Amino acid sequence: PASPHFRVFAIMSSEDLRSRFEAAGQAHVFEFLDRGLVPDDKKEAFLADLAEIELDRVNTLYKATTSAPDPSSDLTPLPEIASKSATAPDALAEWEGLALAAIARGEVGLILLAGGQGTRLGFNKPKGMFDIQLPSRKSLFQLQAERIKRAKQRAAELAGTSADSVSLPWYVMTSPMTHADTVECFEANAFYGLPNEHVFFFQQGTLPCLTNEGKIILESAGAVARAPDGNGGIYRALHVTGALAHMTKLGVNFLHAYSVDNAISPVPDPIFIGYCMAKGAELGAKACYKASPHEKVGVIALREGKPAVVEYSEISAEAAERVGDDGRLVFGAGNICVHFYTRAFLETKCHPDNLPVIFHLAQKKIPFADPASGETVHPSENTGIKLESFIFDVFPLADSIAVLEVQRSSEFSPVKNATGCDSPQTAREISSALHASWLSAAGVSLEPSDGTCEVSPLVSANGENLSKLSGQTLPTPLLVAAAGEPLPAGEVTEGPTALADGVEKRTIGGSLCVVTL
Repeated sequence: PASPHFRVFAIMSSEDLRSRFEAAGQAHVFEFLDRGLVPDDKKEAFLADLAEIELDRVNTLYKATTSAPDPSSDLTPLPEIASKSATAPDALAEWEGLALAAIARGEVGLILLAGGQGTRLGFNKPKGMFDIQLPSRKSLFQLQAERIKRAKQRAAELAGTSADSVSLPWYVMTSPMTHADTVECFEANAFYGLPNEHVFFFQQGTLPCLTNEGKIILESAGAVARAPDGNGGIYRALHVTGALAHMTKLGVNFLHAYSVDNAISPVPDPIFIGYCMAKGAELGAKACYKASPHEKVGVIALREGKPAVVEYSEISAEAAERVGDDGRLVFGAGNICVHFYTRAFLETKCHPDNLPVIFHLAQKKIPFADPASGETVHPSENTGIKLESFIFDVFPLADSIAVLEVQRSSEFSPVKNATGCDSPQTAREISSALHASWLSAAGVSLEPSDGTCEVSPLVSANGENLSKLSGQTLPTPLLVAAAGEPLPAGEVTEGPTALADGVEKRTIGGSLCVVTL
């Protein structure tokens, strides 16, 4: 919205504004205005946009980033990484119970990184609105919302209360490109059944694009070229948008953050949250071990004795290939952007005044104003730089970190590409295989066994609550849904028939078997 920008400008005269830019060495932004090339109806918005730029911060970030030394090669592995698959069931249950009790008390919140668009998927909307074509045809947003509802239900059962009384707020970080569509989507879907006062939308910030010399680029005569400040912008945004204040008001003390495009991410994950709580950690992360020494993924390690995510390009071949006594890669803990925080860590160590000023520099083809006309030029070569912060840049600020190794097959299936690796097809296949394993463990036979199947998040979060189906042989494609939830569109061509007490089976569209319980 324009109004906040105009409020900023209203308290600053154009002379004061010009003086600020002159003092910062950025007075060139007034060139087109002085030449009369900014239309009269655009001038006020342009000046308001300039007034919002934190010039000292922009110049500081540029100077710190461009003069930063190469990252240290003093790397050591983390002293401890727990493995979810190798941990005894009673310890897993203890961690899970610890987190579910905290959820029941209203002490847990979720942070969703949802600033990305589905451009590479051929989808011009926020990624969270994307449908990966599971039998239910639910979007990523809906799948995650329903996982939250199931977590509330499980926590309520443990505490002996109602799910509606459990507060599990969802903090959705958008970007300027996705904000309006995201909010509209949630409103159109009645917040997917979650209390709207517990869904808090906030935008990550933007920074001006710069020339290689650090000068602000104008996209046209009266518009600054801007870009999102990276997913590391989450920390500043939590403070300036009031999201942290909202957490404090609700009594949230523990946060689980994740990316919108991980189709199978268990959110929230009580085992992960409970593990971090049990370790007394202020920061936590999940890791999937690298598939090969030179897989292009950052790894969680210690750099100069402090926690860090080390980019694959920063690790020597020798270090990347080093194997420990257990036969595994020493630097193999691949970061998958699933994190845990205490609110205290976010409030203090991640306060804007304490955040790193060395960002990441990316050369980009940035549209710019033609020097003669002020019209936008779309270049074919790189014309400047964007400064971005990454969400893991704050890792060195943590005094205590807990890392939990998880399996890709059950927790990590990003949707990034239209086809091939990390595509909707691979996400469907991985999700189907995971849910088939849950059904098999519950005593269900599938025919054919490699057919597509889906278990609704409203039914089960991790394979629990499926015992009523034990001994059943069910056809695929299959959807196991909660009684009362809306079913996929299509004509019911068979059923419903009762399979067991409270369990019904029907066929939709002549092929999809739907079982409700």
